[in-house]
Amino acid sequence: MGVKAGLCLPENFKIVEALKPQAGAALTGDYVSLKNVLMAWVIVHVNQANAATMAITLEKATDVAATGTTAITTVVPIWANEDCVTSDTLVAQTAAVGFTTSAAVKDKIVIFQVDPATLGAFDCLTVKTGASNAANITSAMYVLAERYQQSTPPTAITD
Repeated sequence: MGVKAGLCLPENFKIVEALKPQAGAALTGDYVSLKNVLMAWVIVHVNQANAATMAITLEKATDVAATGTTAITTVVPIWANEDCVTSDTLVAQTAAVGFTTSAAVKDKIVIFQVDPATLGAFDCLTVKTGASNAANITSAMYVLAERYQQSTPPTAITD
């Protein structure tokens, strides 16, 4: 079975690990450069084994070394599925600069959509989580729609 023309995830989007799966503590993902990006999605997966909410936020910086890091100030579209075991439906949430999961013991996916043009003078992005219970495992990735698609796109983890 071949891939339909133009529909190949790794060729059309850059996928970058933001947070490797980790337990509980407040986490900061790797910073990624959005210089050549039209749109970015931050996909966060939470395996919530303890009934503790988790705050998820995004921060912007002027480089991948986190210079001038500050919370984003323009609200972004957010989708969430707070029970991935019983449903595969992502539900649009109120656009915001962050999202707090429910305390329900469930597997969850939260997606933020970021237009780099809304970051002003900043061109780098990271995802952060607030402290949670050590039984809760969190991971995240960036999916980047690049301005100039090419077989070997430029790196997003350096400036």
